[in-house]
Amino acid sequence: MLCKFMTFFVMMIMLVCPVFAEDYKLGPGDVLTINVWGYEKLEVKELTVRPDGKISFPMAGDVQAQGKSVFEVTEELTASLGKYLKDPQVAVNVLKFRTTRVYVLGKVNKPGMYEIEKQHNLLDAIGMAGSYTDEAAKKKIFIIHKDTTKKTTKANLLNLLNKGDMTQNYVLADGDVVYLADNGRIDFMKDIIPFIGAAYQVNDIKKD
Repeated sequence: MLCKFMTFFVMMIMLVCPVFAEDYKLGPGDVLTINVWGYEKLEVKELTVRPDGKISFPMAGDVQAQGKSVFEVTEELTASLGKYLKDPQVAVNVLKFRTTRVYVLGKVNKPGMYEIEKQHNLLDAIGMAGSYTDEAAKKKIFIIHKDTTKKTTKANLLNLLNKGDMTQNYVLADGDVVYLADNGRIDFMKDIIPFIGAAYQVNDIKKD
């Protein structure tokens, strides 16, 4: 049974990768290359999205990149440059994806801290940790957020793997903790604090 789950788990990761590649939203730390065909002076080999989520480009000024796809940024740059150039051909590519640090703890084969590029979702995190063990309670996986204003998220990995419910493949933020318990419950002081310290607050888990 575990072997069957593992095979399907790998297949799910492979299937969702192209979707996220197309829908990837840019953010601070992403490094872009921008070319305007026929205008060598407008070639930028490395342009990092700033902490405010913007990039600066000649003639276009500041352009909002955070939360937009590469296609959307290309369209905006093309429109801005079109005010000064005739039919500009703009090419935007991601040279280096930003990384998100997440912790994957509990019933996984290689618990620890991981830096994830590009997709930043639950399947990626579990995959990098060597997948789940056969003791993991897959119906309730906890995602504990470093942002203490957010409530802990509970994901159903069984629905994701068996039913293809992609709503359970949550996008992870920097500092998030993915925890796979063996009985669907967490002893926060015992299971989490020793690994990541006391900066996280999960009162909503304690009452579960």
